[in-house]
Amino acid sequence: MKFLYLKVFSVIFIGSIFYGCSANKAQAVDERIENEIIAADIVSVTAQGGAGAYTFSVGIKSPDTGCGQYADWWEVLSEDGKLLYRRILVHSHVNEQPFIRSGGPVAIGENEVVIVRGHMNTAGYGTKIYKGSVQGGFQEGQIAHDFAKDVEKQQPQPGDCAF
Repeated sequence: MKFLYLKVFSVIFIGSIFYGCSANKAQAVDERIENEIIAADIVSVTAQGGAGAYTFSVGIKSPDTGCGQYADWWEVLSEDGKLLYRRILVHSHVNEQPFIRSGGPVAIGENEVVIVRGHMNTAGYGTKIYKGSVQGGFQEGQIAHDFAKDVEKQQPQPGDCAF
């Protein structure tokens, strides 16, 4: 009888350890997924052209899965958050990461400092941006997730995703 109690106790004790470990592991995975940021990160910016009519080439890295989740635009903002230009992306880039898309003309001066950021159709704006000027170049930076959030509703807006 003593052996039976010991055996039952061992099974319960060992089972609770495994259950506790797997529950903690599952909780850690859930927390990691919850804390993972879905964002269209800007990874490069170049500009060429003339004053008042620059073409920007913008590199974006985004966790596209298809039309259900994709980077739907990148935009150029003034330092105070005014929308200067928005390039609509008409399809997902699941198998093309990172990708570069050009757009313009962007009506700025060569020394005007601007912010370039990306947007996800499901999650909105991320925080990884590029900031700089045509003459001085663009550098990677961070910005508050809610910086100039009100421009999100401004035109142009994307239509239906092609694929």
